Amino acid sequence: MHSKQILPLALATLALQAQAHPRCKSPPNGKAIYMISNEKDNAVLALPIGKDGLLSPGTATLTATGGAGMTGVDSEGQPAVPDALFSQSSITIAGNNLFAVNAGSNSVSMFAISHQDPTKLTLVGKPVAVPAEFPVTVAASLKNKLVCVGSSGAVAGVSCSQFSSQGIEEMDDLRVFDIGQTTPPVGPTGTVSHAFFSEDESTLFTTVKGRPDQNRTGFLAAFAVGTSDCEASVSVNQEGMRSTPAGTAVLFGSSTIPGSDDLFVTDASFGGAVLANGGRSEDAALKAFSVRGKGVVDGQSATCWVAVSPATKTAFVTDVGVNRLVEMSLQDASIKKVIDLSANGDPGLIDLRAAGRLVYALSPGNGSTPAAITVVDAVTKKQVQHFQIDAMPFGKNAQGMAILL
Repeated sequence: MHSKQILPLALATLALQAQAHPRCKSPPNGKAIYMISNEKDNAVLALPIGKDGLLSPGTATLTATGGAGMTGVDSEGQPAVPDALFSQSSITIAGNNLFAVNAGSNSVSMFAISHQDPTKLTLVGKPVAVPAEFPVTVAASLKNKLVCVGSSGAVAGVSCSQFSSQGIEEMDDLRVFDIGQTTPPVGPTGTVSHAFFSEDESTLFTTVKGRPDQNRTGFLAAFAVGTSDCEASVSVNQEGMRSTPAGTAVLFGSSTIPGSDDLFVTDASFGGAVLANGGRSEDAALKAFSVRGKGVVDGQSATCWVAVSPATKTAFVTDVGVNRLVEMSLQDASIKKVIDLSANGDPGLIDLRAAGRLVYALSPGNGSTPAAITVVDAVTKKQVQHFQIDAMPFGKNAQGMAILL
């Protein structure tokens, strides 16, 4: 047989093999997860993730942020634990850098994550001052080298800065939110919830909870990212758009929906919703969001945090007062599954993240129960690990969760 005949036959054979054995690429597991202690001497807790996706005992490390934590207060003036910051994403990752807020010292810290050991963090420079009070949520864009911090205190709003391997530059002017708060704030209603970037990192979003008892309306703020005529560097516009989608009141945690411009948001007054992006007008101004679908979570205390699983392409939401995960649709926010976790003894769950086929959710505990991370298989809907953290100053004040992929 001539070589000219062999090549087409070989290619045909490879094509048939590819059809018979399609490559099913599973989403990657995480390498480590991170949370903040939010104690007076604030610190980041890092836990490595094994190849099987599970957490290993005896391997946790605690690294000081160089700043101070602080807790909000409830309506009776008592420390609002275990929901100390009333927010999602008090810690986040962009590339190989980690950012964490310091609510008690009005600053944000940046760390470099070791390539050899993801639990080894090195503080880059010093914590950078935020021009507001009680910072609670941080967003970072690797594409644009931007970090933005949302604050909930007497001086509230969101401010941004460029970052590099040298650290975070001086934060820009505050985009003010007039929410009538104190420092520390009284919550959870009437506070800043979550700052995050759109999937293409062209827009900064921030959710702000309403306060129905004071006729204060909650909203989703959106700020375009771009370059100005006088500056070559990328920045976040000072002027933005605010929308209050019909039927929402206490917007809390949020997630972009992969492959879409829409958002999934939690609302502590009823459950969760899918928000349709209004896009941009002819002059590039951002348009308001509208509700595409709304899901009411029966028996909730307050549905507040959300993560989207790459394995199931659904949202999982948590409640600080009810120990369960609720799975919801990314199309219309309808409820697909309620996963009861009460048997593990935790009082409830706050911030969470998803990687591979697993979902990781933090319970700070309540002072009498230790902090713990519950790991759930998003596909089988079963708890696969309950990892307690009781050997260090990390407990009822703890907040946030970020995952390194």
